[in-house]
Amino acid sequence: MEAMLYQKLDNGAVRCNLCAWRCVIQPGKRGVCRVRENRGGRLETLVYGKAASYAVDPIEKKPLYHFHPGSNAFSIATVGCNFRCNFCDNWVISQEESIAGEDFPPELVVSEALSLRCSSISYTYTEPTIFFEYAFDTSRAAHRSGLFNTFVTNGYMTPDAIESIHPYLDAATVDFKGSGDPAFYRSFCGVLSADPVFESLLAMKSKGIHIEITDLIVPWQGEIKGAFTKLVKWIVENLGDETPFHILRFFPSYRYEGPGSPAEGLLEELWNLAKIEGLKYVYLGNVPGHRYENTYCPSCGKLVIGRIGFQVTSLRLKGSSCAYCGSRINVRI
Repeated sequence: MEAMLYQKLDNGAVRCNLCAWRCVIQPGKRGVCRVRENRGGRLETLVYGKAASYAVDPIEKKPLYHFHPGSNAFSIATVGCNFRCNFCDNWVISQEESIAGEDFPPELVVSEALSLRCSSISYTYTEPTIFFEYAFDTSRAAHRSGLFNTFVTNGYMTPDAIESIHPYLDAATVDFKGSGDPAFYRSFCGVLSADPVFESLLAMKSKGIHIEITDLIVPWQGEIKGAFTKLVKWIVENLGDETPFHILRFFPSYRYEGPGSPAEGLLEELWNLAKIEGLKYVYLGNVPGHRYENTYCPSCGKLVIGRIGFQVTSLRLKGSSCAYCGSRINVRI
């Protein structure tokens, strides 16, 4: 299928304008993502309708804690990714070089999501930007059927991509690794800079997309607290203090041979730093049963959404307001 968002260059080459790599692809070659190929001067997506993984997940797994809490999302992915993270948890499909997957066209994805009583479709597991056409057509069909759409993304996409998808994209979890430290991205993700991620967040915010941010805390030789504080300050100043922020515990995977991040100690210290800098909704992820999995009202301090892992255990809201004091909570119900 012909790809979206590309331009033809001289001598049969094309430039892909989907993600921030903006690959110039020669005839017969593929981009960084490995799933977009120049065939005779025409850019083709090789993974349209080819689901490498799909499942029903709690929306909290994305993690989206402030978007229809307690609902289920039908999650889909194809092979491929535009990052080369050496700690990738889903490396089996994200780093797969062959085009694999089950035929699963957009209409069938929507039908399956409805039959399984899901409220949304989540484009996740690998990077949804690289299967953009598949996500785009599915998301349009989903909206027609009353389903929401969510991206779990590294944010390394172009303004062109956001402009195209935003009418159908209701929410996005944007995943930072190592707090967006440029040295970390170069060393561990194979990416020159996280700057395009910040630009994507500003574009998403301007389009009214619900945003939640994760930060995977990977122990390394860099200045963890300095980069973390810088990221939090940027979020407060540019996205607002009500932006949900998830500090994720790291478990070594794939080619990474260093230590994981501790469940307490460092993570709790970072949680406190984020609160000091002004964020109202800060969470610790991958630490089931921790009190910082819960949502507390910023005004009265009462627990309004209780969680254990991905399960919502209590919901004390009246619409989008605290059931105790009536203060507005930044949550979409």
